[in-house]
Amino acid sequence: MDVRRRRMGMVAVAAVALGTVVTVAVPAAAATTLGAAAAERGRYFGAAVQAAKLTDAAYVGILDREFTVLTPENELKWDATEPARGTFSFAAADRVVDHARAQGQRVRGYGLVGPDAARLSWMGNVPVAELTAVLRNHVTALVSHYRGSVFSWDVVSEAFADTGGGLRPSVWSRLNNGTGWIEEAFRAARAADPDARLCYNDYRIESLAFDKTQAVLAMVADFTARGVPIDCVGLQSHFGSSIPLPADYQATIERFAALGVDVEITQLDIEGSGATQAALYDRAVRACLAVTRCTGITVWGVRDSDSWRSNSTPLLFTAAGEPKAAYTAVLNALNDPGTPTSTAPTSATPTSAAPTSAAPTSSVPTSTAPTSASVPTCRASATISSWGGGFAASVRVTAGPVATNRWAVTIALPPGTAVTSVWGAVPSGRTGTVRLSDAGYNGRIPANGSVTFGLVGTGRAAGVAILACTAG
Repeated sequence: MDVRRRRMGMVAVAAVALGTVVTVAVPAAAATTLGAAAAERGRYFGAAVQAAKLTDAAYVGILDREFTVLTPENELKWDATEPARGTFSFAAADRVVDHARAQGQRVRGYGLVGPDAARLSWMGNVPVAELTAVLRNHVTALVSHYRGSVFSWDVVSEAFADTGGGLRPSVWSRLNNGTGWIEEAFRAARAADPDARLCYNDYRIESLAFDKTQAVLAMVADFTARGVPIDCVGLQSHFGSSIPLPADYQATIERFAALGVDVEITQLDIEGSGATQAALYDRAVRACLAVTRCTGITVWGVRDSDSWRSNSTPLLFTAAGEPKAAYTAVLNALNDPGTPTSTAPTSATPTSAAPTSAAPTSSVPTSTAPTSASVPTCRASATISSWGGGFAASVRVTAGPVATNRWAVTIALPPGTAVTSVWGAVPSGRTGTVRLSDAGYNGRIPANGSVTFGLVGTGRAAGVAILACTAG
């Protein structure tokens, strides 16, 4: 959120008979910090950081104890990093990154390309013919500088207008290429750091009822269909009287996940206090926990006094650094073993970019041949979304009564169909019979537990089938 401005087909994918609800294993002793509790659920819990406050012992004490991921609040924005064309300044952001590295924390990069660029007078003097080169150069410089240090980037933020579904007027409007400049930014970021996760990030995309949400859904569907490198979508989630926490918040997360991208709550803060605020935080956190592909939550600041909305006391700690009722609610939600996880998309109205023709959902469970209780086995099922010329599949791998240390799923693709991208698995082959093995970090599945991976392909979804799931 720009702190200087106060503002607050197959898409009807069947969710039945897919085994989409699983029970998450909980440690014997509940975690006592936000970061540790989130990690037990396979997620991160982070906070926005101001480099200038890293000399505040109380601030740093909470930061290092509670959070596993740090996001520089303003230090990576265009006006902070390239105040003059071709002249870069990384000192402030480096302080945050260096602090995180020293504490074993990870870093998300916010503000790579956003509305702050319009405030720079030199941007207005760049000839239209040179704008794309300026964009690429900026993205390349920052992502290259932090290659290996920033694991996830909000490549473009706040590009869409609040209403109407169009793009917000900006310096990039001069290119007159629609979302083409956004695509350029993502492709430049991928080239600069192939291992970083690349996200689109915005506010007011938390409900399917918003024009803005539908516009971003359409862009993401287009990007994934064409192979534009987008890995995730960030929902800023600044809630309050002007933008209440929507009733369909979880459904919105599910809808983005159904397009084959991860979802992150990137800038969570909720105005209020006491039990009312605590209940809203509880709802927001549980909405993320309920969707496998919601991978993490960042609160936008540490203490109420550090917030860009400090008068509305929106964070988890008081100005004195004391945990609030909202903190307890979040920690309890993260530690609650009863929060189910679902990978099933909702049946809400499809976006304009989604297909209008329905194709069957593939849900083909498989299991290994051995029957011995001491031999690891697994089964797999898939939820497949399709559009003209392509499809996305979310595949769930579930262990039998014995934990796995590795697994592989074999799928059959019909003629003319090919896998173009995969997350959470390593493919062997792209056409015909394709074997997808675990990615290492997710090879171990506890007894009766599950993991999810996904893929995007071109061609017909009809005829895609799971042949086998093998475990070891």
